[in-house]
Amino acid sequence: MTVSVDSVASMALLDPTPLDAAPATGVREPRAVLVRPRIVGVGTATSPTSYSQEEVLDAFGITDPRIRSVFLNSAIERRNLNLPAPDSDGIRPVEPQGDLLDKHKRMALDMGAEALLNCLRRAGAELSDLRHLCCVTSTGFLTPGISALLIRELGIDRHCSRSDIVGMGCNAGLNALNVVAGWSAANPGDLAVVLCVEACSAAYAMDSTMRTAVVNSLFGDGAGAIALLTNPAEAPLSLAGPPLGAPATAAAEGPGILKFASCIIPEAADAMRYDWDRDQGRFSFYLDPLIPYVVGAHAELVVDRLLSGTGLRRSDIGHWLVHSGGKKVVDAVVVNLGLTRRDVRHTTGVLRDHGNVSSGSFLFSYERLLDEGVAAAGDYGVLMTMGPGSTIETALIRW
Repeated sequence: MTVSVDSVASMALLDPTPLDAAPATGVREPRAVLVRPRIVGVGTATSPTSYSQEEVLDAFGITDPRIRSVFLNSAIERRNLNLPAPDSDGIRPVEPQGDLLDKHKRMALDMGAEALLNCLRRAGAELSDLRHLCCVTSTGFLTPGISALLIRELGIDRHCSRSDIVGMGCNAGLNALNVVAGWSAANPGDLAVVLCVEACSAAYAMDSTMRTAVVNSLFGDGAGAIALLTNPAEAPLSLAGPPLGAPATAAAEGPGILKFASCIIPEAADAMRYDWDRDQGRFSFYLDPLIPYVVGAHAELVVDRLLSGTGLRRSDIGHWLVHSGGKKVVDAVVVNLGLTRRDVRHTTGVLRDHGNVSSGSFLFSYERLLDEGVAAAGDYGVLMTMGPGSTIETALIRW
């Protein structure tokens, strides 16, 4: 049978038919797939300065006990932030929107370049191996986007294809991974990177409201990059041989991406939003106090959909990498999915050390899992992000 490139691009990553039974374990193995993108590298970066929650409160002279309580009971110890320098009176000025956009551009390029290079180093690849760059952000708007600016700044091949996903929020890393996994499957042997860059300091507002306090207590600066490669040996025979310029990592090692599942909650579309604050003359973020419970109530629905048709149960998942959305969000997911604290140890560790770094949070957790060295061949993992929409995104991977 001759298989065209177009038909390969549209094929599902995982055969939707049930998995074959494995008598010894009762866990059924996936059938052979035509193409399976693999995760071959990850890298992260933050802005240079780390603040404790107490230091942030003191920096802005916040004495209201209610607001201090929000900060100090967040399960966050430190975050990386780029705060405005104090003036001669020791007061940190309110930054106008134009200055914040400049800050976003500067920080996005600095953190993004560092995370990208760290990711390529871990993948055993060079900038010259990169064939597609997808950049994700929700903390600023640029035209041309971050991808074009990084290609220029780092001297990446001008023929590198690119995409930018802007404004989808904390769930966007998995939205991008889904799209780029399809690109990778259609371009076996070519290296692709998803880069999530969130300069949350460029979306910081200061006022005395509880709405602002909840947001300001949570987010930190961070960038995370993840590299994908489809091994040409796993591609259909009609696509003979690896493309020219295939990187040395073509015999890809790392977990394969098997499946994605999404769940949008339309009735909670306004529960998380980043929009214009007319009183302050700038953008600001809003989080509904009930959103952790809304997300938790739908977590089981989307995970069951993710595992549907695979023959897997939740107990078969060895590694859970959940977005570090906040203490209440993580708690709600744990309760509704019947997870243990060990299951989300990387999630809570990232929250503790960096806060919520938005779309790149799950990549910080994935990096910690790899550094731990406990993932073994045959292990399954679930990636989960959640954000505005309101949306839950998931992916099933296997080492």
